Amino acid sequence: MENIPITDNHIHVDPINGKGPIEVAKKFHRAGGTVMIIPNKPTWTIGDSCNFQETMDQVIKYVNEINTNVDVKAFAIVGAHPAELSRLIKEGIPLKKAEEMMKDALSNAQRLVSEGKAIGIGEIGRPHYEVSPEELEIHNKLILYAMELAVDVECAVQLHTESSGEKQFLEFARMADEAGMDRYKVVKHFSGPSVLEEENHGLTPSLIATRKVIIEGLRKGNNFLMETDYLDMNSRPGAVLGPKTVPRRTKELLRNETLTEEDAHKIHVKNVEKVYGIDLSNL
Repeated sequence: MENIPITDNHIHVDPINGKGPIEVAKKFHRAGGTVMIIPNKPTWTIGDSCNFQETMDQVIKYVNEINTNVDVKAFAIVGAHPAELSRLIKEGIPLKKAEEMMKDALSNAQRLVSEGKAIGIGEIGRPHYEVSPEELEIHNKLILYAMELAVDVECAVQLHTESSGEKQFLEFARMADEAGMDRYKVVKHFSGPSVLEEENHGLTPSLIATRKVIIEGLRKGNNFLMETDYLDMNSRPGAVLGPKTVPRRTKELLRNETLTEEDAHKIHVKNVEKVYGIDLSNL
């Protein structure tokens, strides 16, 4: 049990507002964690003058710090959070200009993937709060654009969206088809236990690692990833789930035999390798 690599598919690090990459990675490692997949945070978490490129460069720097100083393998995911578009619009930037700024950011994310500095584009998508029909249309266009960029560099995308059931998964699956993207390379971040293919339509759900969600997911199969969506914010300690959660939850479920070692290897290694095209065999 101790030798099974354990992956947190969506965990943030933030030395400005939180504990930062080294301390978070050490906590994760002490709990038994092995692999951290880290998306960049929104620009405003770094500072009012921060731009899209800077926040992507920052997460790549944090990943390199972890890989150099902690016995954890970290990978970067880079993109423009959908709330960035809302913020631009709120600041009075015209819709078309805001859309072009988001597209430029996504193009930069694609470049970083092509350079081997990141393994996917994300988190991208649409807000979990209501927006105008005009803004929603742009969000959907940006999802499709990000998928098209991902196809060109053969990488995954991580979606941040509203709470999603079968209807939303089908909508995103059809977007992937339109972009020419393999559905399994579309990762629904912060997912509920939509593990069956008739629920997720071939997308990869990244289950939030509460005991209830993971156990319900395991009743349906092992075609999913696990995540905490840890925010690393001193003002919200432990939110969304703490950095120790995925390894502790995995070990707990292995001990009580809810999870088999084969299931754990599939969730934390095989599924991760398949989605992101990376090799975890040396862990």
